[in-house]
Amino acid sequence: MPLKLSLKPGEKFVLNGAVVQNGDRRSVLILQNKASVLREKDIMQVEDVNTPARRIYFPVMMMYLDEADASKLYDEMALRITEFMGASRNPEILAECVAVSKHVLNRDYYKALMAARKIVDYEEKVLNVVPSLHDSGGAQ
Repeated sequence: MPLKLSLKPGEKFVLNGAVVQNGDRRSVLILQNKASVLREKDIMQVEDVNTPARRIYFPVMMMYLDEADASKLYDEMALRITEFMGASRNPEILAECVAVSKHVLNRDYYKALMAARKIVDYEEKVLNVVPSLHDSGGAQ
């Protein structure tokens, strides 16, 4: 099934590891086959990996962008999820942590990333963590 991306002027996204930037007008891209795509708002820079939830999100994001490095990143992600689960008592967030792990084990990295995103959003809401992933700078 094709993926339709509606892009704002100047919006950046990553397509199979390449950073792409839209021109000065709104545009629509239709991807006809499977590809790793991350919009600017979902891209986290290394310098923004500064909270427990972001330490889960980042390796999952990297696995999604480059599946070849997934085995190298798995141990880091598993450690960070274990730490986070040890500190949290919220059953919904603990279930998201389990979902991240299951999706990664099934190599469904996009679903894992979306579950990790919920963990980041929860952390920001509960702990009033700033800045938001949505405002973290984007691709370069």
